[in-house]
Amino acid sequence: MAYLFPLLAVLIWAINAIVNKLSAGAIDPAAISFYRWALAILIMTPFILPGVIRGRKSIYPYWWKLLILGFLGMALYQSLAYYAAYTISALTIGIFVSLIPLLTVLLSILILKTPPTLGVILGGLLSFSGLVWLISGGNPAGLLSIGVGKGELMMLTAATAYALYGVLTKRWSIPLSNWQSVYIQSFFGMMLLLPDFLMTDDISLNAHNIPLVLYAGIPASVIAPFVWVQGVMKLGASKAALFMNLTPLITAIIAIIFLHEPLHSYHIVGGTISLIGVILAQRLHIPLGKSKPKVSIVEVERK
Repeated sequence: MAYLFPLLAVLIWAINAIVNKLSAGAIDPAAISFYRWALAILIMTPFILPGVIRGRKSIYPYWWKLLILGFLGMALYQSLAYYAAYTISALTIGIFVSLIPLLTVLLSILILKTPPTLGVILGGLLSFSGLVWLISGGNPAGLLSIGVGKGELMMLTAATAYALYGVLTKRWSIPLSNWQSVYIQSFFGMMLLLPDFLMTDDISLNAHNIPLVLYAGIPASVIAPFVWVQGVMKLGASKAALFMNLTPLITAIIAIIFLHEPLHSYHIVGGTISLIGVILAQRLHIPLGKSKPKVSIVEVERK
């Protein structure tokens, strides 16, 4: 029964990749990015704001850290995904999202001084090779002439930003409840998105884009983080993180069935190689330069 929590969270996030793609052309990326967090904050406020007000003196010293986390996890990560959806498929978005655990491990080595492992090295090389194969459409040599597309660069930046978000969350260990932390980060993220929102020509809501905003603001921003945290508490961060590897598969199935996106061989080859690399980085904990293996636990946070 405990496995249903992370599985439900991953399913919600996989569907959100489809929502990203559907939003392209239906609503401006700046508009849905802002509306998403505004709606999430509106829902959370009655339950969380009273506690935030009572504990404001203990929260204040960490405001700048919460601001940075809000920028990385709420403002930058998702808004880039909305912009990327104009030029890449939902299936490709799902594959890039699946790289977040690997990027988290790599950034942990640099920032948290986590000892590198054989799995990280092999997994990193495999995932990079798979990503190159995917981006190039099965023709790596072609990248030299055509280069990397804007959508792919945006999603790589978005995935890196969220991986950095997870690493900084672990390093700073801000002494707040999960919901208070998410609430304040969401508020900062919304405020950072406000200028772009105000400069956007069309911020109108209609019958076509309201369902997209509702899904992004409620299931993806409120329900998924809640069930994910429940899964981590019941299973542990290491086991729960493995469910993230299902993201590209679930996204691909939904995109093919409902969006009728074509599944090419380079999607299968590149996505599979990248996924194997992520799993190796998560599970192969043989330290480099040491004779005895040392088991470590990688915590990956996501919403």
